[in-house]
Amino acid sequence: MKIGILSDTHGYLDDKIFDYFKDCDEIWHAGDIGDIAVTDKIKAFKKLRAVHGNIDGGEIRKEFKETIRFTLGGVHFLMTHIGGKPYVYSKNIKDEITNNPPDVFICGHSHILKVQYDKRINTLYINPGACGKHGFHKVRTIIRLEIKNRRLENMEVIELGKRA
Repeated sequence: MKIGILSDTHGYLDDKIFDYFKDCDEIWHAGDIGDIAVTDKIKAFKKLRAVHGNIDGGEIRKEFKETIRFTLGGVHFLMTHIGGKPYVYSKNIKDEITNNPPDVFICGHSHILKVQYDKRINTLYINPGACGKHGFHKVRTIIRLEIKNRRLENMEVIELGKRA
């Protein structure tokens, strides 16, 4: 199963995403969607799993939860928008992630691309960075990976170009 992961679109969805995610089975959005049209366009293309972020308004919050847990291909995932980083998780998620650690924790918010294994709780942390044009990041990024035999494989960081 192939997965595309993005975050922090802030209402802007680069058409290149559809080329990079054309072979993906699902797309996951880690919040700060910015406009319901973004998720509508993704849902018309592929299966979508998403969480709302701190900038998202009522319409988006009605459709998407703050945090979701799910298992796919034998891998347990936890996704939220504001998650902190390994060893310094945000207070809104810290208890949940440490008391019931997922195999993979996905978040956005920081606009900083980061993939790191947290040995303390045996969890892989993934933040795909930001792929929108709003924020302080210099390069827009997304992640593509595969789930095979209860493992993540072939993870790729994809640069979409400069923010502005």
